[in-house]
Amino acid sequence: MSMQSRGVQPGLERMKRLLEGLGNPEKKLRCLHVAGTNGKGSVCAFAESVLLAAGHRVGLYTSPHLVEFSERIRIGGRNASASELEEGITRLRKATSGWSDGEMPTFFELVTALAFDLFARSGCGVVVLETGLGGRLDATNTAPKIACAITPIGMDHMEWLGETLGKIAREKAGIFRSGIPAVLAPQEPEAAESLEAAAREAGTPCAWITEPLPDQLSPGLPGSHQRRNAALALALIRAAGFDPSGEEIGRGLSGVTWLGRFQRLRRGRLILDGAHNLQAIRQLVETWREEFGGERCLLIFGALSDKDPGSLLPLLEPIAREILLVPVCSPRSVDPVDLGRGLRVRHRVFGSLKEALDDVLTPATGLSRSPRCPVLLTGSLFLVGEALALESGGEASLRRQ
Repeated sequence: MSMQSRGVQPGLERMKRLLEGLGNPEKKLRCLHVAGTNGKGSVCAFAESVLLAAGHRVGLYTSPHLVEFSERIRIGGRNASASELEEGITRLRKATSGWSDGEMPTFFELVTALAFDLFARSGCGVVVLETGLGGRLDATNTAPKIACAITPIGMDHMEWLGETLGKIAREKAGIFRSGIPAVLAPQEPEAAESLEAAAREAGTPCAWITEPLPDQLSPGLPGSHQRRNAALALALIRAAGFDPSGEEIGRGLSGVTWLGRFQRLRRGRLILDGAHNLQAIRQLVETWREEFGGERCLLIFGALSDKDPGSLLPLLEPIAREILLVPVCSPRSVDPVDLGRGLRVRHRVFGSLKEALDDVLTPATGLSRSPRCPVLLTGSLFLVGEALALESGGEASLRRQ
């Protein structure tokens, strides 16, 4: 067995067979399941933090990782240890011994099964699960759940989920189960109609969460959209039957940190955000203006070819005084020269992210190196991961999906 990607291969039969080979660890879990397009990771992080503050032993499963593989699987508020991962991978090898090459699980299926196995063995009382792609045929959809959440749905992964918001929403709603409560973020009308229809068919009781977090609570992640994500996370926790105190809620929400979500480094001068689709970029621009007013940034941008980068940069131009275009460490990276075509804001092309960061963060004179000008890096989670690795003096480890 190799922990390498076999790409996206929809279907749950491999996953069910894999879990059976592991002794069906998922049957021991009580899961809060989160699907959607944007905000899934933040909602999961808020839910984990509040539940930890309330004294629960929590498992958290998210993707992708940005620097270290262990970020994907958290147990009791910490990343899975090297020994836990090694022992779990050994069990995966045993579970897949005898499988032919054509039968082997995908990377995401293997990692999801690994997470279920570690959560069950660690005695997690509750698990927060972020879907990977979609919902209906996502590997995480094999786990028992006690409540579900759907974050805002946008146009993403259309080749797998469908070319309309309604079709994409229907795939996301595949996590619904009869009698299991679901909480829903506000949606575009087409997506909302599809979600409501799916809920009626599944017999899923739904609640629309339309109000953001009350003003007296302060989430640890900036931006008005994060107040909406935090409200959805609290509704999810309560729908699952948990009742944290006001003190536990306040402590849990304020203590949240999440890599690559308007994350500030270099004493706040460098901001990293993994926004990579239209909806997320619009939220990023809104958050920038909330935090910085009319001040413009030095924008470092790189993107993957399947994320329609040509539609993202025009949204970012109004907040940029200069744009530094870089490649992403991925075979799917867009050539930064191509990104520059049609830009109206002054821009330059760099051969690597390191060159761009050195240029803007090295003390010197001139426009691009002004110490008072904030630097915003965005366009890809892969790019954010590379930046975090460079800032820590290392390299980002292998990531898939």
